[in-house]
Amino acid sequence: MRKIDKVKKILAEHRDELRREYKIIEMGIFGSYIRGQQKKKSDIDILVEFDEPVSLLDWVGAENYLTDILGIKVDLVPREDVRPELKKRIFKEVVYV
Repeated sequence: MRKIDKVKKILAEHRDELRREYKIIEMGIFGSYIRGQQKKKSDIDILVEFDEPVSLLDWVGAENYLTDILGIKVDLVPREDVRPELKKRIFKEVVYV
């Protein structure tokens, strides 16, 4: 199984818990992992949409939880926080889980 397929499978398996505990209603992978350009020390970029505003503590908790279950450092990016100059590229390549 390819690494990205394994990541998608793990995220799908934890979808309900992520929704319940961290209010994540949508998530997708973008960046080097989607392009197949990741290196051994690359983090994985995950675009998320929260059901409601979350505190910094909850956001960091979600990022740490994802890092733990994936075994890869996660860069959690809330959809509404994507910089305008990056939106087109990110939204074009994101693969939702």
